[in-house]
Amino acid sequence: MPEKFLKNIQPREYQKKIFLSCTKKNCLVVLPTGLGKTLIALMLAIHRLKEFPHEKVLFLAPTRPLAEQHLNYFKKHLSELFASITLFTGKVNQEKRKNLWNVSDIIFSTPQCIANDLRKKLYTLEDVCLLIQDEAHRCLKNYDYNFIAQQYMKNAIHPRILGLTASPGSEKEKIKEICKNLSIEEVELRTRQSDDVKEYLQELKFEKIAVSFPKEFEEIRQVLIRLFNSYIDELKSRNLLFGSYTKIDLINLQKKLSANLFNGNKNFNYIFGVMACAQAIKLQHALELLETQTLKGFNNYLKELFNQAAKKQSKGVVKLVSKPEFNFIFSSSNELLAKNIEHPKLSELEEIIKKELSKSKKMKIIVFSQFRDTVIEIAKRLNSIEGINAKIFVGQAKKPSGTAGEKIGLSQKEQKKIIQEFSEGKINVLVCTSIAEEGLDIPEVNLVVFYEPVPSAIRSIQRAGRTARLMSGKIIILMTKKTRDETFFYVSRRKEKKMQNILRFIKEDISNKDKKTVQKTLDFKDGKNI
Repeated sequence: MPEKFLKNIQPREYQKKIFLSCTKKNCLVVLPTGLGKTLIALMLAIHRLKEFPHEKVLFLAPTRPLAEQHLNYFKKHLSELFASITLFTGKVNQEKRKNLWNVSDIIFSTPQCIANDLRKKLYTLEDVCLLIQDEAHRCLKNYDYNFIAQQYMKNAIHPRILGLTASPGSEKEKIKEICKNLSIEEVELRTRQSDDVKEYLQELKFEKIAVSFPKEFEEIRQVLIRLFNSYIDELKSRNLLFGSYTKIDLINLQKKLSANLFNGNKNFNYIFGVMACAQAIKLQHALELLETQTLKGFNNYLKELFNQAAKKQSKGVVKLVSKPEFNFIFSSSNELLAKNIEHPKLSELEEIIKKELSKSKKMKIIVFSQFRDTVIEIAKRLNSIEGINAKIFVGQAKKPSGTAGEKIGLSQKEQKKIIQEFSEGKINVLVCTSIAEEGLDIPEVNLVVFYEPVPSAIRSIQRAGRTARLMSGKIIILMTKKTRDETFFYVSRRKEKKMQNILRFIKEDISNKDKKTVQKTLDFKDGKNI
């Protein structure tokens, strides 16, 4: 065991068991956030470097802050003289990276940086005895994780892969694809209910709070639905849409029609179909904002469509905003906002936060929402309450957003500062988009609020994993009755259970294949196949 090389930390029994599995085979470790995946990676790194002292370990994470976080963890808990540790970034020039590669024992990087270097043949993965891929659920399609894993299995003298994730998703084919891409030979799954994990977990309370969809919003919703259905009817009459028409269905149809046009099939039916599809997607998005987010965010989105029409970005948008129904929707939302009428989730959230903070001034709270406009509005409302210091926590601005087309985002440096202030208690409420769901070293929180349920097992598990790690915690999910919120809530729960069943099936399947391989080898040695 590598424990004598660890500082200030003692592995738990389940971590030791998982580590032992990882020493023998390429392993996918599925463990809820906060239960110590990085320690397993550290123990395995020590083991592999002891076994192959002239080789190196490569630890990949999707973002630079996350890679840096893992590096700091290793530095904190690994004996100083055991190995030299380096962070690779694109900011370091190529020649220096090449030299650093040659003299480093453990390298932390993003997949993009390593993949670019491999394509330029700066170095090879020949002498890497362990490849660790964090957030391994990203190992799909053309993501750089896949290219690196392929190069690694092809070139490494002593290959071993460790994939880490809180959730690989709930689709059997995607989980199989992840396992295939990482050459996985063993799956180690633990949940909060696992016998060897339970004793280390704190109490987690769960509460679902449902609010009624406002009667003032209902007329707007009905007009939106009629407008949406007019585009759906057009797609059906053109024999382009059959069966269901969820947002995903429409996006897939749009891609299919656009591909046909791109490949030279200039069918007018396809051209008008793409236009109808695009407007239907916009209306579906508007419906989601109205039902589940804030009226201000909904109104901002309508303004954005007017701006697109003014710039003549597409004929479809120009036609959409000129419709009387659209103008009725816009003027109605303006009237409601003028009367200070908002989505009831906002006032419900204010009461929740006030109540929780009244119990303790030291309480730390995270509020999750899918949309930046919602995050901004929530923070604004919460900061009007005495004793609350709320900050938004969003990703870097990649494209203009908001009604004025301004860029709303935080640099990695700004993100780091906010996390530090939250850790120190200067900020007591973080209002976050999905960026805070994955990986980042955000301190333990007392309460996590889902402003809306998300229909993704991966995202639900990651959100929930922000609490009840070192101390008891609570999760509150806000839902609007008779909207997609209710559907998303139950879809997410179902997907989580499905994921666990699929992983158990894949684990058994891999195990059975190994037994058959061993039996064939024995049969061959006994002369049965000769």
